[in-house]
Amino acid sequence: MNMDTTYFFVGIKGTGMSALALILHDKGCKVLGSDIDKYTFTQRGLEQEGIEILSFDSENIQPGMTVVAGNAFDDQQVEIAQAKKIGLEVLTYPEVVEMLVTETTGVAVAGAHGKTSTTGLLSHVLSSVAPTSFLVGDGTGKGTPDARFFVFEADEYRRHFVAYHPDYTIMTNIDFDHPDYFTGIDDVCQAFQTLADQTNKAIFAWGGDENLRKIHSDLPVYFYGTEDDNDFQAKNIKRSTSGSTFDVYFKGQSLGTYETHMFGEHNILNSLAVIAVSYIESIDQHEVQKHLLTFKGVKRRFTEKKVEDMIIIDDYAHHPHEIKATIDAARQQYPDKEIIAVFQPHTFSRTIALMDEFAETLNLADKVYLTEIFSSIREKAGNVTAADLGQKITKGGEILSVENMSPLLDFHDGVVVFMGAGDIQKYEMSYERLLSEVKLRKN
Repeated sequence: MNMDTTYFFVGIKGTGMSALALILHDKGCKVLGSDIDKYTFTQRGLEQEGIEILSFDSENIQPGMTVVAGNAFDDQQVEIAQAKKIGLEVLTYPEVVEMLVTETTGVAVAGAHGKTSTTGLLSHVLSSVAPTSFLVGDGTGKGTPDARFFVFEADEYRRHFVAYHPDYTIMTNIDFDHPDYFTGIDDVCQAFQTLADQTNKAIFAWGGDENLRKIHSDLPVYFYGTEDDNDFQAKNIKRSTSGSTFDVYFKGQSLGTYETHMFGEHNILNSLAVIAVSYIESIDQHEVQKHLLTFKGVKRRFTEKKVEDMIIIDDYAHHPHEIKATIDAARQQYPDKEIIAVFQPHTFSRTIALMDEFAETLNLADKVYLTEIFSSIREKAGNVTAADLGQKITKGGEILSVENMSPLLDFHDGVVVFMGAGDIQKYEMSYERLLSEVKLRKN
């Protein structure tokens, strides 16, 4: 990294961008950036570190800066355009991440789902046993001097991850999650194959994914899962309201019994990936067992609180497979409570492409509510509405508004799961205020 420049992040509140800004800040670089004025959950960490966040303005760009462009912005964005006009270096987010990868033993975590949770868990475990830098998609980032490991999310969208050449790559799954970019599942598989080709030491892949089974490489490819045809296998799984325990075997050899306080089968698989990487890197498995137990999760992944008589869960789930995993985790932790899902569809193209799958997985809840579709910077409109999805849902499908969350007052001693990758939290906060107001009126 260049200590003689100021790194200016365009779109600094983005989850990856905020984490990357924190890493450079920890490494002693001068960092600031710009974004929309609206509050986002990622900005708290930046503010705590004293990193300045400005509104978008071409006048922010000054000589001597290096501009880091967020993935959502092109050369027409006013600050990027100004930087190019005055001859400043403009780097993309993946280019800066790759600079960090080359300095350490880089571990990339790729996959349509589970990247953030797996990256967070692996970062937690490795940080407990060795100097580790990490970049997690919940906006968390840490730069450690003389780090042995750098653990980071590798996003497949627009093939951003082909900028990376990690030592190890974890592949949690392959899915068709970006219909606005990929032409189909074969196109997604091709992108993952490119990342595999650019990995230097080994690949760790979930063996239950038929597309990952097709990945070919001259490197060792270690499959992990619950079936006998995996290199790393979880057996004797016991799930309870306090978490899960399971035995792990590597090629038939017992590595011991592991326990996690996280919920859902997907967290057992995430743990297996972490165990596999740490084992191949000769990390003491007693240390891994100990630190799996102390992991408390990542932001916006099954974050829960109790408000009055209701449990409220906030989760980033925005794809059918993620919705299924989140509801599964809620059922494990609260087997005797009614599960109410409030889902905000994220982008019009994804809602159209996966309409039937959304309905099928949302119907796993006891009752389902929707919000209007959240658009993105890249996609402002589309020929579909939340009501179209609601018509396919048998467990409800009513559309809620921020101004009127009162239908949720019909439920007591239950679990409301808010899911979405947009601004679903504003609906959650409106519901919490409503619960508090009802209590005040009763008193």
